[in-house]
Amino acid sequence: MLLNIAQKCLQLIGPEKAHDFTLSGLKITANTPLEWFYRQSLPNKPVSVMGIEFPNSVGLAAGLDKNGEAIDAFHSMGFGHIEVGTVTPRPQLGNQKPRLFRIRKKNAIINRMGFNNLGINNLITNLQAKESPAIVGVNIGKNRDTTLEHGLSDYIHCMKKVYEYANYIAVNVSSPNTPGLRSLQYGTLLDELLENLKQVQNDLTNQTNKYVPLALKIAPDLDRNEITSIAKAITRNDFDGVIATNTTLTRNDVEGLHHSDETGGLSGEPLFKRANQALDCLRQCLDPSIPIIAVGGIMSAKDAQKKLAIGADLVQIYTGFVYKGPKLIKDIVLKI
Repeated sequence: MLLNIAQKCLQLIGPEKAHDFTLSGLKITANTPLEWFYRQSLPNKPVSVMGIEFPNSVGLAAGLDKNGEAIDAFHSMGFGHIEVGTVTPRPQLGNQKPRLFRIRKKNAIINRMGFNNLGINNLITNLQAKESPAIVGVNIGKNRDTTLEHGLSDYIHCMKKVYEYANYIAVNVSSPNTPGLRSLQYGTLLDELLENLKQVQNDLTNQTNKYVPLALKIAPDLDRNEITSIAKAITRNDFDGVIATNTTLTRNDVEGLHHSDETGGLSGEPLFKRANQALDCLRQCLDPSIPIIAVGGIMSAKDAQKKLAIGADLVQIYTGFVYKGPKLIKDIVLKI
Protein backbone atom coordinates (compact mmCIF):
# COMPACT_ATOMS: atom_id res chain seq x y z
CA MET A 1 0.00 0.00 0.00
CA LEU A 2 2.68 2.50 1.02
CA LEU A 3 4.74 1.63 -2.04
CA ASN A 4 1.75 2.20 -4.32
CA ILE A 5 1.17 5.61 -2.74
CA ALA A 6 4.82 6.52 -3.18
CA GLN A 7 4.72 5.52 -6.86
CA LYS A 8 1.64 7.66 -7.47
CA CYS A 9 3.28 10.64 -5.77
CA LEU A 10 6.40 10.26 -7.91
CA GLN A 11 4.24 10.40 -11.03
CA LEU A 12 3.13 13.89 -10.00
CA ILE A 13 6.60 15.44 -10.24
CA GLY A 14 8.91 15.84 -13.21
CA PRO A 15 10.23 12.53 -14.55
CA GLU A 16 13.93 13.27 -14.11
CA LYS A 17 13.40 14.69 -10.61
CA ALA A 18 11.37 11.59 -9.73
CA HIS A 19 14.12 9.38 -11.11
CA ASP A 20 16.86 11.13 -9.14
CA PHE A 21 14.77 11.19 -5.95
CA THR A 22 14.03 7.48 -6.23
CA LEU A 23 17.65 6.51 -6.81
CA SER A 24 18.78 8.61 -3.87
CA GLY A 25 16.20 6.96 -1.64
CA LEU A 26 17.18 3.48 -2.76
CA LYS A 27 20.87 4.22 -2.24
CA ILE A 28 20.25 5.46 1.31
CA THR A 29 17.92 2.64 2.37
CA ALA A 30 19.75 -0.33 0.81
CA ASN A 31 21.16 -2.77 3.35
CA THR A 32 19.23 -1.09 6.18
CA PRO A 33 15.97 -2.05 7.93
CA LEU A 34 14.20 0.47 5.67
CA GLU A 35 14.60 -1.79 2.65
CA TRP A 36 11.53 -3.68 3.91
CA PHE A 37 9.68 -0.92 2.03
CA TYR A 38 10.48 -2.58 -1.30
CA ARG A 39 12.07 -5.94 -0.47
CA GLN A 40 10.37 -8.95 -2.08
CA SER A 41 10.85 -12.65 -1.47
CA LEU A 42 10.63 -14.46 -4.79
CA PRO A 43 10.97 -18.12 -5.70
CA ASN A 44 14.32 -19.19 -7.06
CA LYS A 45 13.92 -20.03 -10.74
CA PRO A 46 17.51 -20.36 -11.92
CA VAL A 47 18.45 -20.13 -15.57
CA SER A 48 21.91 -20.50 -17.09
CA VAL A 49 22.76 -17.94 -19.80
CA MET A 50 26.20 -17.05 -21.17
CA GLY A 51 27.68 -19.39 -18.59
CA ILE A 52 26.13 -17.37 -15.73
CA GLU A 53 23.62 -18.82 -13.28
CA PHE A 54 20.85 -16.22 -12.94
CA PRO A 55 18.41 -16.66 -10.01
CA ASN A 56 15.52 -15.75 -12.32
CA SER A 57 14.94 -14.49 -15.85
CA VAL A 58 14.01 -10.87 -15.07
CA GLY A 59 16.62 -8.12 -15.15
CA LEU A 60 16.72 -4.35 -14.86
CA ALA A 61 17.64 -2.75 -18.18
CA ALA A 62 20.47 -0.28 -18.50
CA GLY A 63 19.72 3.42 -18.18
CA LEU A 64 17.89 3.48 -14.89
CA ASP A 65 20.93 3.11 -12.62
CA LYS A 66 23.65 4.55 -14.83
CA ASN A 67 26.20 4.91 -12.03
CA GLY A 68 25.48 1.69 -10.13
CA GLU A 69 24.27 3.58 -7.07
CA ALA A 70 21.41 1.30 -6.01
CA ILE A 71 22.43 -2.20 -7.06
CA ASP A 72 21.75 -3.74 -3.65
CA ALA A 73 18.30 -2.15 -3.47
CA PHE A 74 17.31 -3.50 -6.88
CA HIS A 75 18.60 -6.91 -5.85
CA SER A 76 16.32 -6.77 -2.78
CA MET A 77 13.36 -6.17 -5.07
CA GLY A 78 14.00 -9.54 -6.71
CA PHE A 79 15.74 -8.67 -9.97
CA GLY A 80 17.68 -11.64 -11.31
CA HIS A 81 20.29 -9.25 -12.64
CA ILE A 82 20.93 -5.51 -12.81
CA GLU A 83 22.47 -3.87 -15.85
CA VAL A 84 24.12 -0.56 -14.93
CA GLY A 85 25.28 2.19 -17.28
CA THR A 86 25.62 3.24 -19.97
CA VAL A 87 29.00 4.32 -18.61
CA THR A 88 31.67 6.26 -20.51
CA PRO A 89 35.39 6.72 -19.80
CA ARG A 90 34.96 10.33 -18.68
CA PRO A 91 32.03 11.90 -16.83
CA GLN A 92 29.58 13.77 -19.02
CA LEU A 93 26.51 15.86 -18.33
CA GLY A 94 24.40 14.53 -21.17
CA ASN A 95 21.94 16.58 -23.16
CA GLN A 96 20.26 19.78 -22.05
CA LYS A 97 17.21 19.47 -19.78
CA PRO A 98 14.35 18.76 -20.08
CA ARG A 99 15.30 15.45 -21.66
CA LEU A 100 12.89 12.90 -20.17
CA PHE A 101 9.17 12.86 -20.96
CA ARG A 102 6.27 10.64 -19.91
CA ILE A 103 3.46 9.70 -22.27
CA ARG A 104 1.14 8.26 -19.64
CA LYS A 105 -1.74 7.37 -21.96
CA LYS A 106 0.51 4.84 -23.67
CA ASN A 107 2.68 3.78 -20.72
CA ALA A 108 5.62 5.23 -22.63
CA ILE A 109 8.67 7.41 -22.10
CA ILE A 110 10.77 9.48 -24.48
CA ASN A 111 14.33 10.18 -23.40
CA ARG A 112 17.27 12.01 -24.88
CA MET A 113 19.50 11.76 -21.82
CA GLY A 114 22.74 11.45 -23.82
CA PHE A 115 24.79 9.04 -21.71
CA ASN A 116 24.78 11.32 -18.65
CA ASN A 117 26.97 9.56 -16.10
CA LEU A 118 29.77 10.18 -13.60
CA GLY A 119 32.36 8.19 -15.53
CA ILE A 120 33.96 4.78 -15.26
CA ASN A 121 36.00 5.44 -12.11
CA ASN A 122 32.90 6.43 -10.14
CA LEU A 123 31.12 3.29 -11.31
CA ILE A 124 34.05 1.13 -10.20
CA THR A 125 33.81 2.66 -6.71
CA ASN A 126 30.11 1.76 -6.56
CA LEU A 127 30.73 -1.77 -7.83
CA GLN A 128 33.37 -2.25 -5.16
CA ALA A 129 30.89 -1.10 -2.50
CA LYS A 130 28.22 -3.63 -3.52
CA GLU A 131 27.27 -5.89 -0.59
CA SER A 132 24.69 -8.17 -2.20
CA PRO A 133 25.38 -11.16 -4.49
CA ALA A 134 23.55 -9.35 -7.30
CA ILE A 135 24.51 -10.33 -10.83
CA VAL A 136 25.63 -7.14 -12.55
CA GLY A 137 25.99 -6.38 -16.22
CA VAL A 138 27.90 -3.24 -17.16
CA ASN A 139 26.73 -1.37 -20.25
CA ILE A 140 29.60 0.54 -21.87
CA GLY A 141 29.68 3.32 -24.46
CA LYS A 142 31.78 6.14 -25.84
CA ASN A 143 31.95 9.77 -24.80
CA ARG A 144 30.00 12.18 -26.97
CA ASP A 145 33.11 14.12 -28.01
CA THR A 146 35.04 10.99 -28.98
CA THR A 147 34.97 10.58 -32.75
CA LEU A 148 33.70 7.34 -34.27
CA GLU A 149 37.22 6.67 -35.55
CA HIS A 150 38.47 6.69 -31.95
CA GLY A 151 35.35 5.19 -30.38
CA LEU A 152 36.96 1.77 -30.06
CA SER A 153 39.45 3.12 -27.53
CA ASP A 154 36.60 4.29 -25.28
CA TYR A 155 34.96 0.85 -25.33
CA ILE A 156 38.28 -0.87 -24.62
CA HIS A 157 39.07 1.53 -21.78
CA CYS A 158 35.71 0.87 -20.09
CA MET A 159 35.96 -2.86 -20.69
CA LYS A 160 39.38 -3.14 -19.08
CA LYS A 161 38.24 -1.09 -16.08
CA VAL A 162 35.08 -3.07 -15.30
CA TYR A 163 36.23 -6.55 -16.27
CA GLU A 164 37.13 -7.52 -12.70
CA TYR A 165 33.74 -6.45 -11.33
CA ALA A 166 31.21 -7.29 -14.05
CA ASN A 167 29.35 -10.57 -14.54
CA TYR A 168 28.85 -9.60 -18.18
CA ILE A 169 29.56 -6.55 -20.33
CA ALA A 170 27.02 -5.01 -22.71
CA VAL A 171 28.35 -3.05 -25.68
CA ASN A 172 25.97 -0.21 -26.51
CA VAL A 173 26.08 0.81 -30.17
CA SER A 174 22.37 1.57 -30.43
CA SER A 175 21.47 4.61 -28.33
CA PRO A 176 19.77 7.21 -30.53
CA ASN A 177 20.96 10.06 -28.30
CA THR A 178 24.70 10.08 -29.09
CA PRO A 179 25.27 11.49 -32.61
CA GLY A 180 26.53 8.86 -35.04
CA LEU A 181 26.63 6.05 -32.51
CA ARG A 182 24.20 3.80 -34.38
CA SER A 183 26.51 3.75 -37.41
CA LEU A 184 28.70 1.38 -35.36
CA GLN A 185 26.04 -1.29 -36.01
CA TYR A 186 27.03 -1.60 -39.66
CA GLY A 187 29.69 -3.11 -41.86
CA THR A 188 33.39 -2.76 -41.19
CA LEU A 189 32.85 -0.46 -38.20
CA LEU A 190 30.91 -3.19 -36.40
CA ASP A 191 33.35 -5.94 -37.38
CA GLU A 192 36.32 -3.89 -36.22
CA LEU A 193 34.63 -3.15 -32.89
CA LEU A 194 33.59 -6.74 -32.19
CA GLU A 195 36.88 -8.25 -33.32
CA ASN A 196 38.95 -5.93 -31.15
CA LEU A 197 36.74 -6.29 -28.08
CA LYS A 198 36.86 -10.06 -28.44
CA GLN A 199 40.65 -9.92 -28.52
CA VAL A 200 40.68 -7.76 -25.38
CA GLN A 201 38.33 -10.26 -23.74
CA ASN A 202 40.71 -13.09 -24.57
CA ASP A 203 43.68 -11.17 -23.18
CA LEU A 204 41.85 -10.26 -19.97
CA THR A 205 40.65 -13.83 -19.52
CA ASN A 206 44.24 -15.06 -19.67
CA GLN A 207 45.39 -12.36 -17.25
CA THR A 208 42.63 -12.79 -14.68
CA ASN A 209 41.50 -16.41 -15.12
CA LYS A 210 37.98 -14.99 -15.31
CA TYR A 211 35.74 -15.12 -18.39
CA VAL A 212 33.31 -12.20 -18.66
CA PRO A 213 30.79 -12.61 -21.51
CA LEU A 214 30.21 -9.86 -24.07
CA ALA A 215 26.74 -8.94 -25.36
CA LEU A 216 25.92 -6.47 -28.13
CA LYS A 217 22.90 -4.17 -27.64
CA ILE A 218 21.13 -3.36 -30.90
CA ALA A 219 18.43 -0.93 -32.04
CA PRO A 220 14.86 -1.88 -33.00
CA ASP A 221 14.98 0.38 -36.06
CA LEU A 222 16.71 -2.12 -38.31
CA ASP A 223 15.39 -4.01 -41.32
CA ARG A 224 15.80 -7.73 -41.85
CA ASN A 225 18.92 -7.38 -43.98
CA GLU A 226 20.58 -5.20 -41.34
CA ILE A 227 19.71 -7.62 -38.54
CA THR A 228 20.97 -10.52 -40.63
CA SER A 229 24.26 -8.70 -41.17
CA ILE A 230 24.62 -8.00 -37.44
CA ALA A 231 23.86 -11.63 -36.61
CA LYS A 232 26.60 -12.76 -38.99
CA ALA A 233 29.08 -10.33 -37.37
CA ILE A 234 28.15 -11.61 -33.91
CA THR A 235 28.68 -15.18 -35.02
CA ARG A 236 31.86 -14.41 -36.94
CA ASN A 237 33.41 -12.68 -33.94
CA ASP A 238 32.20 -15.23 -31.39
CA PHE A 239 30.26 -12.73 -29.27
CA ASP A 240 28.49 -14.30 -26.30
CA GLY A 241 25.04 -12.77 -26.61
CA VAL A 242 22.75 -10.01 -27.89
CA ILE A 243 20.44 -7.54 -26.17
CA ALA A 244 17.39 -6.68 -28.25
CA THR A 245 16.48 -3.88 -28.19
CA ASN A 246 17.22 -0.27 -27.35
CA THR A 247 14.66 2.54 -27.74
CA THR A 248 13.05 3.49 -31.05
CA LEU A 249 13.00 6.69 -33.08
CA THR A 250 9.59 5.88 -34.53
CA ARG A 251 6.45 7.38 -33.03
CA ASN A 252 3.95 4.67 -33.90
CA ASP A 253 0.93 4.64 -31.55
CA VAL A 254 1.86 7.93 -29.85
CA GLU A 255 1.41 10.43 -32.68
CA GLY A 256 -0.57 13.49 -31.60
CA LEU A 257 -0.13 12.83 -27.90
CA HIS A 258 1.51 15.33 -25.54
CA HIS A 259 5.33 15.11 -25.80
CA SER A 260 5.18 12.73 -28.80
CA ASP A 261 7.06 15.27 -30.92
CA GLU A 262 10.02 15.40 -28.53
CA THR A 263 13.27 14.06 -29.97
CA GLY A 264 14.86 11.01 -28.39
CA GLY A 265 14.24 7.32 -27.97
CA LEU A 266 10.74 6.00 -27.29
CA SER A 267 10.32 3.14 -24.83
CA GLY A 268 7.43 1.38 -23.18
CA GLU A 269 4.23 -0.13 -24.53
CA PRO A 270 4.48 1.31 -28.08
CA LEU A 271 7.92 -0.30 -28.50
CA PHE A 272 6.71 -3.83 -27.77
CA LYS A 273 5.72 -4.91 -31.29
CA ARG A 274 8.74 -3.39 -33.02
CA ALA A 275 11.17 -4.85 -30.47
CA ASN A 276 9.53 -8.26 -30.88
CA GLN A 277 9.92 -8.11 -34.64
CA ALA A 278 13.64 -7.47 -34.22
CA LEU A 279 13.85 -10.24 -31.61
CA ASP A 280 12.10 -12.72 -33.90
CA CYS A 281 14.35 -11.90 -36.85
CA LEU A 282 17.45 -12.08 -34.70
CA ARG A 283 16.43 -15.45 -33.26
CA GLN A 284 15.95 -16.84 -36.75
CA CYS A 285 19.35 -15.55 -37.87
CA LEU A 286 21.37 -16.73 -34.88
CA ASP A 287 22.37 -20.20 -33.80
CA PRO A 288 20.24 -21.27 -30.81
CA SER A 289 23.42 -21.47 -28.73
CA ILE A 290 23.78 -17.66 -28.85
CA PRO A 291 21.46 -16.22 -26.18
CA ILE A 292 19.28 -13.15 -26.52
CA ILE A 293 18.28 -10.81 -23.71
CA ALA A 294 14.96 -9.24 -24.70
CA VAL A 295 13.93 -5.75 -23.63
CA GLY A 296 11.35 -3.33 -24.95
CA GLY A 297 7.74 -2.73 -23.97
CA ILE A 298 7.30 -5.35 -21.24
CA MET A 299 4.38 -4.12 -19.14
CA SER A 300 3.08 -7.46 -17.82
CA ALA A 301 3.98 -11.09 -17.23
CA LYS A 302 2.16 -11.91 -20.48
CA ASP A 303 4.49 -9.57 -22.36
CA ALA A 304 7.53 -11.28 -20.85
CA GLN A 305 6.12 -14.69 -21.73
CA LYS A 306 5.69 -13.52 -25.33
CA LYS A 307 9.36 -12.59 -25.62
CA LEU A 308 10.47 -15.88 -24.12
CA ALA A 309 8.18 -17.73 -26.53
CA ILE A 310 9.75 -15.91 -29.48
CA GLY A 311 13.15 -17.10 -28.35
CA ALA A 312 14.58 -14.83 -25.66
CA ASP A 313 16.65 -16.40 -22.89
CA LEU A 314 16.27 -13.53 -20.42
CA VAL A 315 14.10 -10.40 -20.27
CA GLN A 316 14.75 -6.91 -18.94
CA ILE A 317 12.34 -4.19 -17.87
CA TYR A 318 12.67 -0.42 -17.59
CA THR A 319 9.61 1.65 -18.51
CA GLY A 320 7.24 -1.01 -17.20
CA PHE A 321 9.12 -0.88 -13.91
CA VAL A 322 8.85 2.94 -13.82
CA TYR A 323 5.08 2.78 -14.22
CA LYS A 324 4.30 -0.36 -12.21
CA GLY A 325 7.12 -0.68 -9.70
CA PRO A 326 8.56 -3.82 -8.07
CA LYS A 327 5.24 -5.66 -8.35
CA LEU A 328 5.97 -6.17 -12.04
CA ILE A 329 9.11 -8.14 -11.19
CA LYS A 330 7.16 -10.45 -8.91
CA ASP A 331 4.32 -10.92 -11.40
CA ILE A 332 6.74 -11.95 -14.13
CA VAL A 333 8.85 -14.27 -12.00
CA LEU A 334 5.79 -16.05 -10.60
CA LYS A 335 4.19 -16.59 -14.02
CA ILE A 336 7.06 -17.56 -16.30
